[in-house]
Amino acid sequence: MSRATRPHALTPDSGRRSALRAAVSTLFLTVVPAGLARAAAAASVVAVRVWPAQAYTRVTIESTAPLTFNQFVLKNPDRLVVDLQGVDLDSELQKLAGKVGNDDPYIQQLRAGLNKPGTVRLVLDLKTEVRPQVFSLAPVAEYKNRLVIDLYPAVQKDPLLAFLDNQTTPDGLLDPAQLKLDKNPGAASQPQQATQQPAQPDRSPNDDVMAQADSKPIDRSKLKVDRLITVVLDPGHGGEDPGATGPSGNHEKDVVLSIARKLKARLETDPNIRVVMTRDADFFVPLGVRVKKARAVQGDLFMSIHADAFIRPDANGSSVFVLSDKGATSTAAKWLAQTQNDADLIGGVKISNTQDKYLAHTLMDLTQTATLNDSMRFGRAMLTELGGLNRLHKGAVEQAGFAVLKAPDIPSILVETAFISNPQEEQRLISEDYQDKMAETLHTGIKKYFAKNPPLSRTKLAQG
Repeated sequence: MSRATRPHALTPDSGRRSALRAAVSTLFLTVVPAGLARAAAAASVVAVRVWPAQAYTRVTIESTAPLTFNQFVLKNPDRLVVDLQGVDLDSELQKLAGKVGNDDPYIQQLRAGLNKPGTVRLVLDLKTEVRPQVFSLAPVAEYKNRLVIDLYPAVQKDPLLAFLDNQTTPDGLLDPAQLKLDKNPGAASQPQQATQQPAQPDRSPNDDVMAQADSKPIDRSKLKVDRLITVVLDPGHGGEDPGATGPSGNHEKDVVLSIARKLKARLETDPNIRVVMTRDADFFVPLGVRVKKARAVQGDLFMSIHADAFIRPDANGSSVFVLSDKGATSTAAKWLAQTQNDADLIGGVKISNTQDKYLAHTLMDLTQTATLNDSMRFGRAMLTELGGLNRLHKGAVEQAGFAVLKAPDIPSILVETAFISNPQEEQRLISEDYQDKMAETLHTGIKKYFAKNPPLSRTKLAQG
């Protein structure tokens, strides 16, 4: 028998040493891999998403536990570098590069690589200088932990957003001299930057608008108001916040954006109405920013458009809601308001101490009481029209504490077009024909409201 295969004689001491070595080996095998598994689980990336928009581009990295990160900016060329610590370059992170499209306004390309063991480096090659915001979000709804990279342009091209970024007026209203909204039918929903023109005595700022309108025959005697009306359309949800999802997988955010676009096109055929949309693409807008946009442009009406969901799939019909200063009018209204108010948590907003002060403590003063009365009139007019298109879920306007309806000086309603959670209504909501009919119904409701409740004079229309 060779030395290599000859059994050793066991002594009491050698037996104890062998047993000790076996115990240590067993402990190492059972404890260390489990510890490594927990470390790996703490940095497991489960999804990555990119949301490009003119307002800003968002990159989201979803993981099973919070990610530790470090960020810095490089110049010549412009780059943003984000180091993710305690994470492997897994298949999900490698997908990020392929999610950046050529039409992204701010990202040229996105690269991910292993910088050192346990650290993945993301390099965002930028098309222009940006103001990055990188922050973490705790788990909410169906989302796990999220790391959010928001890229805002260093110089905001949208004058309305630029105004909101640099707002100095105490009431948050735009002086018409600061911003001129385009009234051209088919124009982009976001306000366009006014160009400098030589001073022209005795010329109204709305002369250009009326000149455009006069290119088509207009019976001025049928105009019910003496100034341009601003209607603010608010397609609910967007971006990271899909809203309700139907049985076939259709998202509320997509349906209501399509309806809002169709409604905008119809409203812009009216010579005395201009339209502002709180979002015109698939991106997230915080509730407070939606309200601030409406107030900044001195909106005459604010309408938030949604597609309802409920735990029962047979729930159906259209509804109209306004703000309540005394609590919800029903349990269902209270539940719906809470789900809508959670949009900031789901969509992902960076919380600051100064954010949305008046949303946090809206004062129900005489001004707001009058606004609530106007909101009820608007809501009833809209409910009447909706009843001609769809079954009404409730025969009266309901009230609850919707954060998005808290502009103290703008009549505001929230329209639930139908229940996307209902299989039959989901199919109607994604139908082009039904969306057209819904847009026409909402258009009629707005016109009938203004026919009976013309807005107060502010800027006179030029007389022909």
